[in-house]
Amino acid sequence: MKWQLPLFAVLVHGPSMVPVLRSGDALLVRRGARIRAGDIVVARFRSRPDLLVVKRAIREQDGGWWLQGDNELVIDDSRKYGVADVVGRVTFRYWPRPGRLS
Repeated sequence: MKWQLPLFAVLVHGPSMVPVLRSGDALLVRRGARIRAGDIVVARFRSRPDLLVVKRAIREQDGGWWLQGDNELVIDDSRKYGVADVVGRVTFRYWPRPGRLS
């Protein structure tokens, strides 16, 4: 069995979560955390398992989550790729504007 740390870091690429997150933001993610609608999460779309994304959890659906970006002009989320499996919940932005994210 592969052992994994409960916390890991990701870097945001692209404008899909503007204005809350911007390209270049560095985030701390808690693996296996309880997810609620409204949380910012790191996930993989079932139709694109090679793509790791940062999106907002909207609702549970079909054993996974429906995800959307905060930027209404960018539609690279569940509206395009369908349901996603959440890897973890974003808890903290540590660069360049440190702060807790709920």
